[in-house]
Amino acid sequence: MPTTLAKRPWLPEPADERITSTLDALTVQDAAGIEQWLQDLIEDNQRIHDQTCVNLNPATNRMNPRAEQMLAARLGSRPSLGYPGEKYEMGLEAIEQIEIIAAELAARVFHADYAEVRVGSGALANLFAFMACCEPGDVIVAPPASIAGHVTHHAAGAAGLYRLRTIAAPINPVSYTVDVDALAELAQAARPKLITIGGSLNLTPHPVPAIREIADAIGAKVLFDAAHLCGLIAGGAWPNPLDEGAHLMSMSTYKSLGGPPGGLLLAKDAELAQRIETIAFPGLTANFDAGKTAALAQTMLDWTVAGPVYAAAMVDTARALADDLITAGSPLFRCTDGVTGSHQFALEAASLGGGQAASARLRRANLLACGIGLPVAPVPGDLNGLRLGTPEVARLGMTPADMPELAAHPRAEWSTRGRRQRGRRLAGSVRRGVLHHRPAHRPPAGEPRLTMFPTRSTNS
Repeated sequence: MPTTLAKRPWLPEPADERITSTLDALTVQDAAGIEQWLQDLIEDNQRIHDQTCVNLNPATNRMNPRAEQMLAARLGSRPSLGYPGEKYEMGLEAIEQIEIIAAELAARVFHADYAEVRVGSGALANLFAFMACCEPGDVIVAPPASIAGHVTHHAAGAAGLYRLRTIAAPINPVSYTVDVDALAELAQAARPKLITIGGSLNLTPHPVPAIREIADAIGAKVLFDAAHLCGLIAGGAWPNPLDEGAHLMSMSTYKSLGGPPGGLLLAKDAELAQRIETIAFPGLTANFDAGKTAALAQTMLDWTVAGPVYAAAMVDTARALADDLITAGSPLFRCTDGVTGSHQFALEAASLGGGQAASARLRRANLLACGIGLPVAPVPGDLNGLRLGTPEVARLGMTPADMPELAAHPRAEWSTRGRRQRGRRLAGSVRRGVLHHRPAHRPPAGEPRLTMFPTRSTNS
């Protein structure tokens, strides 16, 4: 059967090749063949992430198996429009309570008074925040890509699609955050309705109290994008932006938080919360996946039990891995407080051929990573940084004691070809070692023993 999808001439060549080859193979399959192919691809993905590769990409994680089961618990196909207790459809009494539990646990973990759990993604959480705080045509100030400001805050993302005009915040390159004095001057001149902070790489705490003071002086709001930091915040290993004065905190729920794919938006301000709920329903969300909400509730419950231990483990392993890479001669990016105080760090990628190019080479050694922006000289045609992080290896039970062996892999891969072969062998040996580890992070004696940290049996 010929393919139905039309050719998209605007696609980059690698995307076009992957789509074309997949569609060509699809044309010779009948229904049974396609079904088997889908199952094979699922198993291939499990093999990549559970057996073959070591994940050093801090933008992804693994879930509690109980939470994963909730995604397929026949909840998501039940429309759930409106407030609990006053839903449009009938028969939703159980789902209503799941929604309430998820919101309560999220508010409890993040010190919020209001939690919007119906958000489909972190990008949509940012859009909800933009709509609650701004009107089309308004100005916002957001971190630029050179300190890993996310695209959703800029013209190509949710902010631009909502017709906001984004001005890049002035940066302090040695602290990898905004320049507070220059931001105050910019705010007085540009009069933004919203100032955002937080990005895809966070090495030291951002000056949230000072940003709130700047915002108050011009009647603006502050949004903290915690997509990457939410796990550290939940575990008390990072300052809580809501406690420091941010009006809103948005996040993805599947990165350092280790939850289902989705978003979350938190507030302490009742007026903002009411606007957000109106945006969610009857606005942009209407129905939502109650299975995802149940998985989020389980994730939040895990953080109340084992969160501080896991957050500390992410930070400790990141620091140890960074130190071992420095010892091996790798070009780590440094700011005033060192390489990192979080669960992620970056290498200057010019000598590695660029961040994405280095990531592609690491993938050949079964190491997963990605590029990132840094306030250093650009790399033509690529990102100038390589981002690494430890949410998944820490969750698997790796500790700082494992980092010297792990640090040998990337160094081997981006050295000579002969050492790349060594890197491939090492990647396999460490991944096998991880799978045989007994998870190191357990709740204190007497606490519920939740399966936040997967054991060997869950990875088979």
